[in-house]
Amino acid sequence: MSEEQRVQEERQRRIAELEARLARRSRGAVRPPMALAAIAVSVALLWMQRRELAYLVSPRTPLSLGAEGEYRLEALSSNRYAQLHGVPASHGAYERDGEALYVLVGLRESPFVVRRPALPGEEWTAGRPPPPPDPRPFAVRGRLLAEEDAPRYREAFALLREKGELQPRDGRLWIVIEGQRPGEDWGRAGVALLLGTFAAANAVLLVRSLRRSRSPAG
Repeated sequence: MSEEQRVQEERQRRIAELEARLARRSRGAVRPPMALAAIAVSVALLWMQRRELAYLVSPRTPLSLGAEGEYRLEALSSNRYAQLHGVPASHGAYERDGEALYVLVGLRESPFVVRRPALPGEEWTAGRPPPPPDPRPFAVRGRLLAEEDAPRYREAFALLREKGELQPRDGRLWIVIEGQRPGEDWGRAGVALLLGTFAAANAVLLVRSLRRSRSPAG
């Protein structure tokens, strides 16, 4: 075998090795735009759940807001577990969640609206005038949210505000969602963990892909 043939064979061997190496890199690589899109979607979904995740790890000792005539309005803090006592207003708003019926009732001379399960005598059928809420004073514990943090109840806030029985605090109403306690929605925490892991994995793949694209070809 001549020297020229040996050089040609060596060159072909090195080209084959390089092609095989590049093929292996391509199989393990991820395109930067795809990785960036995956990270952006994961972060956006986590951002949308930020209040729920913050409430999940918030203090489990309820924030005491007092009772009728002596509410501790200076202690108001959105997205906290809270307790209070009050006298229900004479008007309420009703909503169904599956088969369950809920009443949103304001507390007299306060900025508070309470969402609680309907009591006996508060049965309501769609298309008929809603009955007045049970007039007996009651205590409640649940998730406290400022009006702007609870857009789902915007219509109920507007309806109860029109009745003139509530006293907004600095122009805002507040809602207590009975029964919602911190540290219970671990299903949401699991989803958030998966999203965070997915975003981190794509970030690692993105860094590796960028490093490979900058490394010498041979």
